[in-house]
Amino acid sequence: MTYSLLYRHAAVIGAVVMLSMPAASAARAAQAPSQQDVLSDNAAGNYLAARHAGVERDAAAAATYYLNVLKSDPHNPDLLSQAFLSVLTEGDVDQAAKLADKLLQVDHSDRIARLVLGVRALKQRQYGLARQDFSQSVHGPVTDLTAALLSAWATYGSGDARGAVDEMDHLTGPDWYGIFKDLHAGLIYDLANRKKDAGKRYESAYKADSTALRTVQAYGRYLSRNGGKDAALKVYRDFDAQLPDHPLIQQEIKQVSEGAKLPPLVESAQGGAAEALYGIGASIGRRGGEDLALVYLQLALYLEPTHGMALLSLADLFETLKKPDLAIKVYERVPASSPLARSAQIQSAIDLDALDHTDEAKKRLDHVIAEHPKDTEALMALGNVERGRKDFTGCADAYGKAIATIAQPTKSNWVMFYFRGICYERANQWPNAEADMKKALELFPDQPLVLNYLGYSWVDKGMHLDEGMDMIRKAVEQRPDDGYIVDSLGWAYFRTGNYDEAVKNLERAVLLKPDDPTINDHLGDAYWRVGRTLEAHFQWAQAKDFNPDPDELATLEKKLKDGLPAEASPSSADAVKSKKVGNGG
Repeated sequence: MTYSLLYRHAAVIGAVVMLSMPAASAARAAQAPSQQDVLSDNAAGNYLAARHAGVERDAAAAATYYLNVLKSDPHNPDLLSQAFLSVLTEGDVDQAAKLADKLLQVDHSDRIARLVLGVRALKQRQYGLARQDFSQSVHGPVTDLTAALLSAWATYGSGDARGAVDEMDHLTGPDWYGIFKDLHAGLIYDLANRKKDAGKRYESAYKADSTALRTVQAYGRYLSRNGGKDAALKVYRDFDAQLPDHPLIQQEIKQVSEGAKLPPLVESAQGGAAEALYGIGASIGRRGGEDLALVYLQLALYLEPTHGMALLSLADLFETLKKPDLAIKVYERVPASSPLARSAQIQSAIDLDALDHTDEAKKRLDHVIAEHPKDTEALMALGNVERGRKDFTGCADAYGKAIATIAQPTKSNWVMFYFRGICYERANQWPNAEADMKKALELFPDQPLVLNYLGYSWVDKGMHLDEGMDMIRKAVEQRPDDGYIVDSLGWAYFRTGNYDEAVKNLERAVLLKPDDPTINDHLGDAYWRVGRTLEAHFQWAQAKDFNPDPDELATLEKKLKDGLPAEASPSSADAVKSKKVGNGG
């Protein structure tokens, strides 16, 4: 399991926070416009440019354009609001706070502005003012909880730990509030040296979710000081058994094993508030609340600029929003001394590859591997990059080195053998590919991607036909809405001459993946074989419009001109060359 996947699970506090917010899709990389790009003295042009940048989720550009247009209409509430949000999500919280002051002069009800001013006041240790602003920022389950936690930390900053916890405990709401309240009550009591009270609240949070990273860290640290080394190590090792090799947990296991008594997870009211914003922001960011998550994570980093998990969560959010360039910038902010730095380097390399800077990506991964030759995560990442770039010999070698780091493969290692099997198969080393696919199934019986790949390969090669078809059917039963796997079943029927069943399944595959060139191509072939030649030409033309690979394009153009040869279906070599087997190919 790569750390990028690990963070997606371990960073979430564990509460089921549901928030759905609209989010515009984006494909263009964010880049702040230079001064000469700003449309001077053209308010309409700046406004349109700002709107476009907002749709593209280019917060830096949107902020620049909105600030420029504000010069011509400085008291316009809509412009102030848009400029404020753009500046905030771009991460300039000081500038956002100045705009929040102006915005509240024309719109006293803006809750995000109140939240930002409250965070600024807390950072400046103006705790009474912070509490006033937080009390006016509430509006719904998520923001109510956020305001309660932040207000409690402001109360603690004023010197009233008991009052801070009482304030949180008075908040009623969904069941998932409980773990947040218990964790933060424990943190407050821990800082206040109320050991018994802290232990009770940590234990309650831990019992609610023993796989929540920050709860495990907070409780483990507390136990290292108050419960003994063995008790602390048990908490850490139980977590490690479920989510192995998290760098923060590994570091703390090492420290406690050596006799260290670890300090509390946070050290101040400011740190506690940052933890609250990070915890909720990371949770909602993975449940459709990207816009609010951006706000919370940027505010968390305003309070604690080197908060490692907040940085990783923000970068992960930018990746979700298809902004790998912004993710790279965030990863570069992870301190070199952090246990998370290596994973940040690996993830930034993956993002570089997404930006077609593959040589730089491989160089970065090679550097990590040179320092840590048995770094499974880096080796897997390198294999993934090479597989994506169709360097099948290279990716087989990288995955092989990753496999060599595992003394005794377990179920979670199935993907290593699966990916290496793909690379072997594409490199025309079928015996090695078949052995790896069988090993993957041995580790994870009935894994649908492996069933699909091995089953299809057997059918395509005319081997083990009945067993291969059964494998593909099992894969479809498990993942009936996976267009690639349904396509495999349809194409297997085609390869065995059952054209009616091929049409039936390939039509469904096209409905599931309507813009995939290979699946449309396959349906065209099936239509041709059952005599539906006009529809065949339509599907081939569709496939041609969906940017197929160059070799597939040449084949499609020949089919559009001449149709399929009358004597037989395409050869096995052609089928393998054009086939996307499942989601892993």
